[in-house]
Amino acid sequence: MVSHLYLGVIILAVFATAAANSDIQVACEKDSVKITWRISVELVPYAARFFLGNCMPSHLKVLPTGEGEVQFNYQFADCRFKRLMKGKLLIFQNDLTYRPQAKSQPPAFTYPIQCLYKRPDGWVPPFLNPGSGVSEGWGGLVFHMALLNEELTGIAKTNVIPLGSFMPIWAAVEQKSHQPLLLLMEECVAATTAELQPDSQVYPIIRNKGCLLESIRGNSMFLPRYHSSAIVLNLQSFHFGVAEQVYIHCKLVAWDPEVFDESKKACHYSKENGRWELLDDPLQSGLCSCCDTTCKSRSKRRVDWESQGLSHNSVLGPLIIVDGSDSRVPNIPVGSVTVVDSRV
Repeated sequence: MVSHLYLGVIILAVFATAAANSDIQVACEKDSVKITWRISVELVPYAARFFLGNCMPSHLKVLPTGEGEVQFNYQFADCRFKRLMKGKLLIFQNDLTYRPQAKSQPPAFTYPIQCLYKRPDGWVPPFLNPGSGVSEGWGGLVFHMALLNEELTGIAKTNVIPLGSFMPIWAAVEQKSHQPLLLLMEECVAATTAELQPDSQVYPIIRNKGCLLESIRGNSMFLPRYHSSAIVLNLQSFHFGVAEQVYIHCKLVAWDPEVFDESKKACHYSKENGRWELLDDPLQSGLCSCCDTTCKSRSKRRVDWESQGLSHNSVLGPLIIVDGSDSRVPNIPVGSVTVVDSRV
């Protein structure tokens, strides 16, 4: 027992010295990564304790000097790579680690791996792509609304939201057999009930035909679009219905992507610039100036479009906003949030 512990201390000490002079080379390829990690003579016998994510080395090469080269050749679909989207970039992230002890113990050394790629034009993550059929005619539409995870890579696995953290709300409209559509969130409120009643207590989020009120009160904002028929509201959780079930009620509107007016827009307040800005065309941000007063329709086309049934009321929930300082945290099953798919 004592000898094993002593050996572990020696290995950690040797590694601490070797890691400072380690040579790690990373080659990011189209769908994969190749990593070569040069290790000292003392660490060669322990090469099986090196990991990329949860993957062991693909190959160990012992050099004439007695040093070793630990090689990892893996696809991004392997080794638990994280895929992130940031602006016009696709980012794949993972960690190289050395674990001389059991996996329950933290690694002795961690080295971050990151591969960045330009997001192809028109590329949309599969779960965000609501369809791309283009043709004349209206017919039925299918609206979707869901809570995403923090990385925006998929549907959230929990509906428990710490107070002040962000909850990305994704909405989309399927446009198969339709001309291109622009999805807007015209009105959104939070309520403690799944159905709105005349006496329901509500918390306004988006009002005045597309004005994001929470961008003034907090740091909420609309994220850049990946597709005209989908929108992501990065909503900062607020002090309403804390420790209760909260439902987000939104009026979603499918609109002509070429036409904006005071009644058909997505506006959030930029604290940096000190003004309301239009998500889809900042040069037309003047359309958002009415957010401080009353926004009215200037287009007769609004009546024609809405008569075709291109708007729908969607509900997302329940969400549980919890205050870390409050001991009344409910025991809610992970993944109980409802993903809304509504056909009109």
